Amino acid sequence: MATSVLIMPNANMNYNTFSGNVSSGKSLFSRTPTFKTYGVVQLGNQPVKAGSLIAPSVVKKVVATGSRLARVWREIQGMNNWKNLVEPLDSLLREEIIRYGEFVVACYKSFEFDPNSKRYLNCKYGKRNLLSKVGLQNSGYEVTKYIYATPDINIPIQNGANCGRWVGYVAVSNDYETAKLGRRDLLITFRGTVTNPEWLANLMSSLTAARLDPHNPRPEVKVEAGFLSLYTSDESESKFGLPSCREQLLSEVSRILNKYQGEDMSITIAGHSMGSSLALLLAYDISELGLNKNIASEVNDYVPVTVFSFGGPRVGNSGFKERCEELRVKVLRIVNVNDPITKLPGVFLNESFKVLVEKYDLPWSCSCYAHVGVELLLDFFKMHNPSCVHDLEMYINLLKCPENYEIQTEDFNFLHKAKELALSAQNFKGLSWRNAAFNMVGIVQSQRT
Repeated sequence: MATSVLIMPNANMNYNTFSGNVSSGKSLFSRTPTFKTYGVVQLGNQPVKAGSLIAPSVVKKVVATGSRLARVWREIQGMNNWKNLVEPLDSLLREEIIRYGEFVVACYKSFEFDPNSKRYLNCKYGKRNLLSKVGLQNSGYEVTKYIYATPDINIPIQNGANCGRWVGYVAVSNDYETAKLGRRDLLITFRGTVTNPEWLANLMSSLTAARLDPHNPRPEVKVEAGFLSLYTSDESESKFGLPSCREQLLSEVSRILNKYQGEDMSITIAGHSMGSSLALLLAYDISELGLNKNIASEVNDYVPVTVFSFGGPRVGNSGFKERCEELRVKVLRIVNVNDPITKLPGVFLNESFKVLVEKYDLPWSCSCYAHVGVELLLDFFKMHNPSCVHDLEMYINLLKCPENYEIQTEDFNFLHKAKELALSAQNFKGLSWRNAAFNMVGIVQSQRT
């Protein structure tokens, strides 16, 4: 597993700085650029297609500023598993990690936390102005659909019914941005854990067969039960209930892929915390069902699927990991070494334990959790302040401005949440929920010692 460690000073200091291991912008790629047609824009020596909304002078400027990314976007999306890009961290990859991270931050900024609001647990804004409201009006993407998930979990500490919650959005690059990126980018983003049922889904430690392909259920491919429930549960009991998160996503992804059929495309899925789990399940689902097969192209037989995971937990077992690799699902995991969520689930039954299981021929290999993909490891806190180790904006700001970044400590406190869940768990009827709550307490406290 490739790993790059960005060492940060002690958390008692007022400011944090990276060690100087981010490579310059001239690394790795030097081959001559080649240009293709994307939608209505034609690059290179060919004229812009008649009726295009983008003037030739603008196209030339786009080529000048985005030519390197347009040339090497497949490598940046993980075609070669980010070989020579992670250690040291390539400057262009770093910029793309930040860019996709900001799309996920937008989910938090636009999520309505106020229980007195009519939009409680939903997005504050409409699709047309979401990105502009959160400062991404120049991102070059257009939001096409909002995504909702229904936790199939009932617990005493949750107020109100278990209705669908807004968890993210689907967006697609416009023609201008497509020219810069070198391909049409289909983007799906997921926020992290917010409500108590989501926390419990995040902390469950029970593997179940994914069985997302009805023609080949693959019982050896197992995923965490709470995440799968969040991904597949719907409101079928209600006459006007929402379809499952999965149904919403597969329908929209299929629609967009059909709309831009024939173009070079990428599917980029980004998420934080619980959202990383949904992102990986979606990436696996798309690839397992073959939705990303590119029948129209003789050169590229599939649309690459890439996951940028920020502080994500383990999602499945080793069978799931191996199947994702077979399907060419690319996952870059951006992880703080002190983040307890990245240790869950499978605190004990994980990749390390599987080595012993296989060595001594024990029967538990299929029950061991395993991370998927390549790891970019950050080390910016020594767990003196649990409220920051999992904060997405901390991740992004440290990558964006590694020098002279002042620590903010006003956000969510993990230890407080863990104790709240554990105390409430005394009234839980299901043993698994109690275990989930105490699981969090144990892992957080173990990190502090």
